[in-house]
Amino acid sequence: MTTVRLADRDPAARPSPGRVAGTSLLAAAAVAAAPASAGDRPATLALAWFGGAAVVLAGVDQLRHRLPDRVTYPAAVVCCVALTADAAVTGQWAALLRGAAAAGVAFALATAVRLVSPRALGGGDAKLLGLLGLVLGWAGWGVLLGGVFAGLLIGAFGSLLLIAVGRAGWHTGVAFGPPLLAGAYVALAVAAPLPVA
Repeated sequence: MTTVRLADRDPAARPSPGRVAGTSLLAAAAVAAAPASAGDRPATLALAWFGGAAVVLAGVDQLRHRLPDRVTYPAAVVCCVALTADAAVTGQWAALLRGAAAAGVAFALATAVRLVSPRALGGGDAKLLGLLGLVLGWAGWGVLLGGVFAGLLIGAFGSLLLIAVGRAGWHTGVAFGPPLLAGAYVALAVAAPLPVA
């Protein structure tokens, strides 16, 4: 329900039963992937919250080409707090610093691309890349690069598929968030379990 209500900016909006079922399954899978990836540690909360936020963000972006701050900002705060707690418990402060640095680099690069070519990325995309930088960068630079690369491949393949079946043209705007988030999960799955170094 949250996805459709945020997409339509209507608190009374009601999704179809199929969308509710699909979103619920995706959210359950994303949250369940957290302990499988990180184990029994505070970082699991960060990955679980990120998973729930990812499902909502992808759904809203797919429907309206928008990534709402009211989902991205809380996800970034919860991930920061949980990863800080993880560093305090495990002593892996280097992982936290790497995640913070990756978030800054990803957001700065996305903002630079947006300034050069405003139609290439939106403000929500830049903030999402900052969030991805935090979570994937915490897991490792290779995980971050792999996630972004996988997201670009998924996005390109999805765009070509839409063109092939006649659902889009070469100049049709395509949501950037869902493939980036899918790529993040591909990278996390490949890297799991995550003994952060």
